[in-house]
Amino acid sequence: MKKPFVLLTFLLVYGTIFSQTAQIPSVDLKTLTGDKFNTDSIKNNGPIVISFWATWCKPCIQELNAVSENFTDWNAETGFKVFAISIDDAKSMSRVAPFVSGKGWQFEVLLDENSDFKRAMNVVNVPHTFVLDKTGKIVWQHTSYAPGDEDELYEIIKKAFAEQSTEE
Repeated sequence: MKKPFVLLTFLLVYGTIFSQTAQIPSVDLKTLTGDKFNTDSIKNNGPIVISFWATWCKPCIQELNAVSENFTDWNAETGFKVFAISIDDAKSMSRVAPFVSGKGWQFEVLLDENSDFKRAMNVVNVPHTFVLDKTGKIVWQHTSYAPGDEDELYEIIKKAFAEQSTEE
């Protein structure tokens, strides 16, 4: 009985430590215009939000709409940047650009055509949102969305911004 408990404790502690220090992997994605974009280019002088989503996912769209509604104010305060990663499949990938254009989202939308980035980030379900600090370390992640979750996201963004400000 003791061994499974010790193993479980080790995995929980290791998983928590890893999730707080992990960097994002290098994967090739595409922009909405078809250009190549490597995730090594995901950089910013402030917090970074990476949100995995799909056009068929209502909670994903609700979350990105909520972020979009607050984008100008949040960005002015924290300088955060958003990368919305579409995991739409080959059948629906052509609908992403017109969909995004209709939404008027002010952030970078990228296409993960083969789900390589999704797999590399261990994303199982969408929406799945990550917050990175300015060094690219994952400091928080969250799955699913319910109205009001954007408030928690904003608090995490502000915390990442405040921590970076004290380091400078």
